[in-house]
Amino acid sequence: MRPFSELDSATAKDLRYVLCDIDDTITNGGKLTAEAYSALWALHDSGVGVVPVTGRPAGWCDLIVREWPVDAVVGENGAFVYYFKDGHKQVFTHPNVVNNVQDRLQTVLKRVMEEVPGSRPSRDQFSRIYDLAIDFHEDPPYLSFEDAERIKEICESMGAVAKVSSIHVNTWFGDYTKRGMAQLFFENVLHVDDIKKRVIFFGDSPNDEPMFEYFPVTCGVANVMKFPNMEHKPAYIASKEGGYGFAEAAARLIELRGE
Repeated sequence: MRPFSELDSATAKDLRYVLCDIDDTITNGGKLTAEAYSALWALHDSGVGVVPVTGRPAGWCDLIVREWPVDAVVGENGAFVYYFKDGHKQVFTHPNVVNNVQDRLQTVLKRVMEEVPGSRPSRDQFSRIYDLAIDFHEDPPYLSFEDAERIKEICESMGAVAKVSSIHVNTWFGDYTKRGMAQLFFENVLHVDDIKKRVIFFGDSPNDEPMFEYFPVTCGVANVMKFPNMEHKPAYIASKEGGYGFAEAAARLIELRGE
């Protein structure tokens, strides 16, 4: 991982979109900082489209696409994209989503709670359509990453897909991912053919590894260093954690594109 300050201007000038995780990538201590929110606006005003890619639920994503300076938002780990066209909110749903799945997910949750003491659904679960978020480190009592890995194993043993973020284990039924959905949306809706050249991705944790692997230009905020055993690391790293690191890198990107 190289310092983000080493990004060259030629590469920066080719970048047209910022994809970013939300929790612990543009937030600090669970809050969207003033610096990070200002960075979103600065990117927007400089002509760089921002697309958050998150495990957060549909209800949150509806608010984000309506009230944040973003072009779109990929939600529930790739189940859908919300975006606006001609002044109207549009929904692009992954073709592999499984509908009416909450009963199956409740069965998974029941087993997880029986086998991993202290596990519980996230408090944003009521806003979800397609997935289940199991909280291990957003609200107390906090569980360990070892507990999170055990939760992931249980979900997978029941035929579900599961990913560990910095706060939740997200699990769902259906063959889709954040990365796959981002690719589909950029190719089929935005009609961006050279996505690897036009996109930079920002992330912070192991569930961002597929993005770190796929995109040549990626940046981890400094707290990504908490996960030294990741197989696929970001190409660059910011010097600060969370939203402060994101704001730092966004300012550098805007500066390089303006040279």
